[in-house]
Amino acid sequence: MDERIRSAVAAHGATLSAVKPLHGGACQENFKVDLSLDGRAVTMALRSDAKTSLPGSIRRKAEFAVIQAAVAAGVKTPAVRWLSEGLLREGADAYFLEWVSGEAIGRRVVRNPELAEARKSLPVELATTLAKLHTVTPKTTTLPLPVPKTSPAQTALDDLRQMMDGMPGAYPAVEFALQWLAARIPAEREVVLVHGDFRTGNFMVAPEGLTAVLDWEFSHWGSPYEDLSWISVRDWRFNRLDLPVGGFSKRAPFYEAYAKTSGRTVDEATLLWWEVIGNLRWALGSVHQGERYLSGEQTDLELIAIARRNVEMEFEALRLIRRGRLD
Repeated sequence: MDERIRSAVAAHGATLSAVKPLHGGACQENFKVDLSLDGRAVTMALRSDAKTSLPGSIRRKAEFAVIQAAVAAGVKTPAVRWLSEGLLREGADAYFLEWVSGEAIGRRVVRNPELAEARKSLPVELATTLAKLHTVTPKTTTLPLPVPKTSPAQTALDDLRQMMDGMPGAYPAVEFALQWLAARIPAEREVVLVHGDFRTGNFMVAPEGLTAVLDWEFSHWGSPYEDLSWISVRDWRFNRLDLPVGGFSKRAPFYEAYAKTSGRTVDEATLLWWEVIGNLRWALGSVHQGERYLSGEQTDLELIAIARRNVEMEFEALRLIRRGRLD
């Protein structure tokens, strides 16, 4: 592998110094790469397609184009370069991106004392980030992503049903929640570029605040409410259930900042619908991660730990349905 990387960077005038696998990502393959470029020591990240991934994950070639569009829209995310085919193995796309310092591990982001001031600014910074991202639409930008043939909400529900039908075993709580969702599909039909996994753990935070948004592999054309609600899914609060936005903020500052910056009205009933579907999506996603391990496709024990979260997400979806409104 090192020789392939060495040859790839040499084609761009760089010399490879070291390669180190990065752990903590549950889907794609990531590496820290130390280089010498233009007489300077440079650190980059290398991101490659994994052998298997979660449903809805795009390939690195498409992700490369998405990040370019996000950077052009003013989103704070590392610039990408050197898209390569077959770099780590045949048929796998890979690219390099700038190295950004900060903390991304969720439990540390929501609790570390040195990030206390940063947590105060995160609601506005993240809302502003989403407002910029959501200026990218199929009418303004061409991306290798399918445009929904129905409304984003109906598409999301259909995708969840398809994912459910592919799961082993029975999940009555999910079946009940799917019926609840089907009877209450939101009327809004706006289509924008969404990150698709916008939550604590997928952005980098330093003491001064947000430094970068990461992990664009679930990006797609969808509803702005997908990103606004996903950050509040139970698992992404990292045991800070009293702070529903990512485990670091109440809801109002985040939604108010987004409404002010984007010019959109944030509807609570629509948010509730998307938060229910978000918890269900991760409930099934957790099961799928466990199946990747049990099938022998992956050997990372973290996937088994992820699978146990299924019941927590089912519980949260049912709790929200019973409550009928957001906390």
